[in-house]
Amino acid sequence: MPRLPRRTVLLGALGGALSGALPGVVPRAPALPDPFTLGVASGDPAPDGVVLWTRLAPRPDAEDGRGGMPDRAVDVEWELAEDEGFTRVVRRGTETATAQEAHTVHAEPGGLAPGREYFYRFRTGTHLSPAARTRTAPAPDAAVPALTVATASCAKFGAGYFTAYRALAADEPDLVLHLGDYFYEADDGDVRDTGGPEPTDLAGYRRTHAHQKSDPDLLAAHAVAPWVVVWDDHEVVNNWAGGDGSVSPDRRAAAFRAYWEHMPLRRASVPRGPDLQLYRRIGWGSLATFHMLDTRQYRMKGGSITGAEQERWLLDGFRASTAGWDVLGQQVFFAPRSGGGKRQTWDEHPESRGRIQQGWVDAGVRNAVVLTGDEHVHHANELPADPDEPDGPVVGTELVTTSVTSGGDGSDGGDDGDGGGEDDGDGGDDPHLRFRADRRGYVLARFEPQQLRADFRTVERVSERDAPVGTAASFVVPDREPGLHAL
Repeated sequence: MPRLPRRTVLLGALGGALSGALPGVVPRAPALPDPFTLGVASGDPAPDGVVLWTRLAPRPDAEDGRGGMPDRAVDVEWELAEDEGFTRVVRRGTETATAQEAHTVHAEPGGLAPGREYFYRFRTGTHLSPAARTRTAPAPDAAVPALTVATASCAKFGAGYFTAYRALAADEPDLVLHLGDYFYEADDGDVRDTGGPEPTDLAGYRRTHAHQKSDPDLLAAHAVAPWVVVWDDHEVVNNWAGGDGSVSPDRRAAAFRAYWEHMPLRRASVPRGPDLQLYRRIGWGSLATFHMLDTRQYRMKGGSITGAEQERWLLDGFRASTAGWDVLGQQVFFAPRSGGGKRQTWDEHPESRGRIQQGWVDAGVRNAVVLTGDEHVHHANELPADPDEPDGPVVGTELVTTSVTSGGDGSDGGDDGDGGGEDDGDGGDDPHLRFRADRRGYVLARFEPQQLRADFRTVERVSERDAPVGTAASFVVPDREPGLHAL
């Protein structure tokens, strides 16, 4: 089993050990059960701030989706410190958690120093949350020597244990990108209880999110670094797409609402009914810019996968960028594939892919990298300038993370083990598809001015707890040389 660093273990203990450090805490028996059962999280770091998240839910599996909370507002205090012991607190505040928002908190402290580590926690009444670590992004023009990013996707609770999240936490990345399928709406699974039937309304989606967050390994991963999240399909329903009419507006609105409530997203992202703008940028000094895409909400069969407005936003971002690495964080397989690999990927939208890829070429983007989820299989791909000439010039790199659990244990062969899963054909002999591994896990990517290094981390099995974790392969992409070099 991957061991958490001592500092990470200590963070969780601080919530209980330092209850006297916050003003006004009286050591007496609490009137209600612990409301911080779903842990804490942070996200969307900026140079001067970050989102701090929690939800009050003493009974997270409550049938009505309210988490065992009364139908009234509750004040929740938060504090942000420069040290783990909270002796140098730099910001404090109080948020009002309401029943209308499932008693979630999305605090947005501002005026913080860029490019530094902070620690945070929450309190309500006599209850103190676990403490966790976050960080702000560097100033826009700051020279950054390195950035370690973990990418993850496809965490099906019933399919296995979240050992990958435990290992990810032990690696202590600076930033976590979750690329979709944070949970699965289906109530199937042969390893663990999914916690209830498939959600179709707000109460159901709230319960499903809460059940997902009952996992301690997921909570550990949230506690070590800020997350930047985007969705895929299972946060709503399998294979939904914005333009296909497969999901009723009411169900979509319920899923979107619960997603915003349970993710460390800014209040500016609150959904308006069945609409939520999720695409956005995260800058990391002069080193990297992350363009986070939504390839579900605006997708049209046979047409655009991003929608015209999001595509314009992305191309404008390429033209304005001065970053060393321009990174697309998105959901589905980007590289062209021969064989049967076109379903639910960019191969179904070749014109969209062509415009975006040509857009970064025309803009003179220094290094283009696509980070992808969905596949349930690791892939390392080179992106050819012409999809019809896969052995021609390369203009970018794609790193596809496998699933956290979806697809089961996997094997040392090639099948994704999912029986109709996302990896419909692996491209056969396509020369630009450089690596493929069918195990569960995540990708650890280290960005430096002179190179990008990617480690494809794998879990031996997810059907049992605490299986061994290793690295299946490592690649380097040198600065201004868009190609993969195996280590």
